[in-house]
Amino acid sequence: MNKVIAIVGPTAVGKTALSVKLAQAENGEIISGDSMQVYRHLDIGTAKVTTAEMAGVPHHLIDICDINERYSAARFKQEAGYWINDISARGRLPIIAGGTGFYLQTLTNNLSLGRDHFDEESVRIRAHWNQVAEEKGNQFIWDHLAQIDPAASQKIPVNNRRRIIRAIEVVQKTGQLFSAQPQESSNNDFFLIGLNTDRQVLYQRINARVDQMVAGGLLDEARWLYDNDGANSPAGKGIGYHELFPYFAGQCSLADAVAKIKQDSRHYAKRQLTWFRNKMDVHWFDLVSGQDSIQDIKSQVDTWLTK
Repeated sequence: MNKVIAIVGPTAVGKTALSVKLAQAENGEIISGDSMQVYRHLDIGTAKVTTAEMAGVPHHLIDICDINERYSAARFKQEAGYWINDISARGRLPIIAGGTGFYLQTLTNNLSLGRDHFDEESVRIRAHWNQVAEEKGNQFIWDHLAQIDPAASQKIPVNNRRRIIRAIEVVQKTGQLFSAQPQESSNNDFFLIGLNTDRQVLYQRINARVDQMVAGGLLDEARWLYDNDGANSPAGKGIGYHELFPYFAGQCSLADAVAKIKQDSRHYAKRQLTWFRNKMDVHWFDLVSGQDSIQDIKSQVDTWLTK
């Protein structure tokens, strides 16, 4: 069974730096678990690791897409799985670093995301039930699932709209119970490291990072994306970019656009923490405050590696 480390947590909490230090200490290679760092040319706004920061450690799933390509959780699962097997086969430790919760969950929970997940009928069914949920709430669609597949409903929380709709979709498409679907086996053993710190400190770090991005050339990068039809591209939906498009169009001031980036980044950090706390079995550490140390993390990793 492949041993795999995943480093998760909100933006601006130090995941990149920790991943490199652990990779150096544990003979590891890093797989990006970030849905935006796959895009070429978008370096500053995605907080992409620099060559200097890599410190010679191999990194994967960075700069693999053009801005108009759609990158999905299903593709991530397939490609990350390939690199996990490849890195492990070479006697090294795969380390996933990133904050895109659903991407990480596809691996840790081995979620089934076959091609049928993206066919026309599946998209139509999910769109319908998402609309129902928006109009009537998650409880309504959960109650519907409880009627058609009681066993599935007992395993899916009411607030997990995506999973509820997926279960309804399977029943509606196949006529078979979602709870009766065979579960894919996984050949990976994950140790999840979560980084977090005091909320106000985290928000200050996020605000400071945005200021550093602006000072480091974010406007030029976002302008390039805007000039290349970024508003209509998958890459253009990323935080740090779409907030600047109204500024380029003369619809708001630069100060307002930057303030919106900070606000959206803080909100995203809150959603990330909620996801990782509710959906994944994470060992939490606070390196920012000094409450924990990298050595504390390494000691737990070393113990886990010997099991």
